[in-house]
Amino acid sequence: MNSQLSGIVPVILAVAFLVAILVFSGRAQGAEMIIRGPQVSKEFLLGRFDPSRHPDFVEVALTHGNKRGMFLQRETYKAFLSMAEEGKKNGVKLTVISATRTFGHQKGIWEAKWKKQPAKLNETDRAIGVLRFTSMPGTSRHHWGTDIDLNSLENDYFQKAEGQRLYGWLSARAKEFGFCQPYNPKGPERPYGYEEEKWHWSYLPLAKLYLSQYAKRISLQDLKGFAGSNTAVSLDLIERYVLGINNDCR
Repeated sequence: MNSQLSGIVPVILAVAFLVAILVFSGRAQGAEMIIRGPQVSKEFLLGRFDPSRHPDFVEVALTHGNKRGMFLQRETYKAFLSMAEEGKKNGVKLTVISATRTFGHQKGIWEAKWKKQPAKLNETDRAIGVLRFTSMPGTSRHHWGTDIDLNSLENDYFQKAEGQRLYGWLSARAKEFGFCQPYNPKGPERPYGYEEEKWHWSYLPLAKLYLSQYAKRISLQDLKGFAGSNTAVSLDLIERYVLGINNDCR
């Protein structure tokens, strides 16, 4: 009996190992389809996935971020590291303070700000107030692992010497590494969308693909499951906010 078992065990282990390889391979191929397939999955575009478990995402090291648990697509992070190294040579320190956000993460941010809006406002005006600087869940570029917020989320920071130097350097050099500022000052060329965000930079080689797919595959009816979601239609949210970006970032 023992000899029979000793002969069977290696076979069982070999089969288990083969199954594990096939499962992992299937997951990896499925993940690749999410990221680079001819049709990017709607779940990915809407932020309904876990970047910490996705093989194409990596955690931002504390040497380049202000906290643990931030993730970016591997390609985005590699480009950022090159940009950060060049910035360091020029006396500019780039620190990631926000990276990929899931639908749930964005929902938490959105609803916290939603509750702080004056109670006398109707839902449309409350949404407009939050939308100055915050995306509805399912519409944020941060869902894609391509976008980063750098150094500070406060406009005052960019009025001071350090912030001015940082922004000046990024404006001149970020494009060399594939990054673009999606929310530049509003004006005739960008009449709609979020207010200017000097801290927000997007990795275009990937983000352009996702924005194109988003415009084709996501509808206003897909934006649901959070406070104020019913205002997305009346605000024409995709056209005015998701697509209301710097023309250089299209």
